[in-house]
Amino acid sequence: MAHEDEDLDALVTELNAGARRAPDVDGHTARLRAWLEQTAERGASDLMLVAGAPPSICVDTLVTALAEGPLDSEEIADAVLPAVPPHARRAFRTTGIADASFREATLGRFRINLHRERGQAAATIRRLPSIVPRLDSLGLPESVDLLSHLARGLVLIGGPTGSGKTTTLAALVGEINRRQAKHIITIEDPIEYEHTHHRSIVEQIEIGVDAPDFPTALRSALRQAPDVIVVGEMRDPETMQIAVAAGETGHLVFSSLHTTDVATTVARIADSFPLERQNTIRQELAMALAAVMTQTLMPRAGGGLVPAAEMLMVSYGARQHVRKNAVQHLHQEITITRKQGSFTLEESLARLVGEGLVDRKDALARAVHPEELERLLQP
Repeated sequence: MAHEDEDLDALVTELNAGARRAPDVDGHTARLRAWLEQTAERGASDLMLVAGAPPSICVDTLVTALAEGPLDSEEIADAVLPAVPPHARRAFRTTGIADASFREATLGRFRINLHRERGQAAATIRRLPSIVPRLDSLGLPESVDLLSHLARGLVLIGGPTGSGKTTTLAALVGEINRRQAKHIITIEDPIEYEHTHHRSIVEQIEIGVDAPDFPTALRSALRQAPDVIVVGEMRDPETMQIAVAAGETGHLVFSSLHTTDVATTVARIADSFPLERQNTIRQELAMALAAVMTQTLMPRAGGGLVPAAEMLMVSYGARQHVRKNAVQHLHQEITITRKQGSFTLEESLARLVGEGLVDRKDALARAVHPEELERLLQP
């Protein structure tokens, strides 16, 4: 009992201290601040710290070394660990991997992934925007706004790492927050965009700080009378099943997956379950799905990046294909439901080429159906 009391006292102390407070940046962490200042000044998206290499930044997908000698593992750990919340330090020391967000007093918020490579400490730190972007500022097709008007169902946002899924989710929440009086709960690891309350009440749950894991946080959220639930990422079958059930029973649920197109995004859900459960999950998923969108970032002509996307507004035909595990027919469903707001990747790419934002050669290289894109690009 004494040991349990000590654990409780330690937890209360940590909570009262504020797990998300800004770190004291002095000593070793002054070095981290100097690197972050250069990251911000040069418009970089990421700072990468790897033993044996100089600190490096990523600007428009190109990696550039800073003017400093190679780092060793101890230098990286000393610079980074004091800046992250206690739960991330514990996770890194016990598992070798940790995700967290932190605030630097003058530079804003950052997301950090601490990990080990070849037995040595390493980190990737991403600069987080200070405001939630408007959906119409992202360069996505206009019909993506339909997702923010849905009343219920499961909405999946797919795409590779770094494709802007989290930004799109935040922008959709922002649209709902500004227009509707809803109760919105986001579950994230870590929190990237901080929402203020507008017409809606927005609660943001951070894994490791406010809840131990996604399934626990999601089950708890369902008891809090939510209208909209955002699951930052569905990483395990338990989270997927709870999210599907929530979408099927009247909630509007948004989540993201690391996938490349609409068909693989839908398939990923059922394929994550044991074989004997997959058919049941497909039946439930078919009823819960409201829309599926995937996106990827393309090099913008003249510099920078711009998103290309595809979206399926789920109708009766798509539900039948999901039930029968015939997801290869979902591309055809996109073309059938254009009037409902669906669009193909090739249509998105053709628009970007037509507006002079993306080079024709780059678009053809990224298209899943290049012959369709060729047809759309004909004068």
